[in-house]
Amino acid sequence: MTESLTIRRPDDWHLHLRDGLMLAGVLPETARHFARAIVMPNLVPPVVTGAEAAAYRGRIMAALPEGMHFQPLMTLYLTEETDPDDVAAAHRSGLVHAVKLYPAGATTNSASGVRDIDKLHPVLEKMAEIGLPLCIHGEVTTPEVDIFDREAVFIDTVLHPLRDRIPGLKVTLEHITTAEGVDYVAGAAGDIAGTITTHHLMIDRNHLLVGGLKPHYYCLPVAKRRSHRDALRRAATSGNPRFFLGTDSAPHNDDAKESACGCAGCFTATNTLACLAHVFEEEGALDKLEGFTSLHGPARYGLSPNDDTITLVRHDSPVSTPDKIATGAGPVTVFDPGHPLFWRVT
Repeated sequence: MTESLTIRRPDDWHLHLRDGLMLAGVLPETARHFARAIVMPNLVPPVVTGAEAAAYRGRIMAALPEGMHFQPLMTLYLTEETDPDDVAAAHRSGLVHAVKLYPAGATTNSASGVRDIDKLHPVLEKMAEIGLPLCIHGEVTTPEVDIFDREAVFIDTVLHPLRDRIPGLKVTLEHITTAEGVDYVAGAAGDIAGTITTHHLMIDRNHLLVGGLKPHYYCLPVAKRRSHRDALRRAATSGNPRFFLGTDSAPHNDDAKESACGCAGCFTATNTLACLAHVFEEEGALDKLEGFTSLHGPARYGLSPNDDTITLVRHDSPVSTPDKIATGAGPVTVFDPGHPLFWRVT
């Protein structure tokens, strides 16, 4: 049995840090283990322009505790009014590493998102020209489509036609949750990749719904059947460079989660690496963990892997992680994997 594993320091290719007091509270949980992260722009109001991304990056760096080293990789929130020239300038400056497409109403703070994708063609064509990745929340939001089918329908009716129209566009389908998503990313022609979250590798919809509604397992895209979770596990542990880690760690204070209309999101920044080591060990693929966490993502975004390393050690008895993180915006519950974890970052 493997007792320790040293890998390049990982990066997180899909992260929510929020702002203000919440940002200050949760940022150390990511910076402790991760060198870089693609930071989501769905603040209120959203981060739409290069100037707004620069200001947000400044707030992140100001909140970083002394002695911690972390590089936020900024993104822009795509709207139907996004200026292609502003996007290109922000990318050219080295500030912006991706643009994020939220279908309007798909998830937290997505009200300003896209309703008519045809209006995006000028900016998407510019992005294809300059090689700037488009990160997509891949779900339709039409009410007649069942929430468990929204990813598969999006791929068929939105994503595939879009990529046919703009074949040079570099697309990352984020937080895939279905076998259909896995199959599309693995088999589609062109420049396509997919991120997979920690929690979607560990839970299925039974964890959310059986024995009572568990608000801290509620996320969007929602967890699917066990068969879909197993497809995600096969993809993550396959060594295929099209798949890599994007935790989608999404903090909300407990009052917002444990309410009549609870917010979507699982906060996994604190224990992601222990959870992933558990999953990859179960799948007999610890040798593939470094690729998934530390190599495939940088290659996708045109960056070098981190030079420094981290070491995970397997303990004989379960390791403990905090149940909650205290922030100035209120307590945030840490993702519960539902069973003991035996790996810890030293």
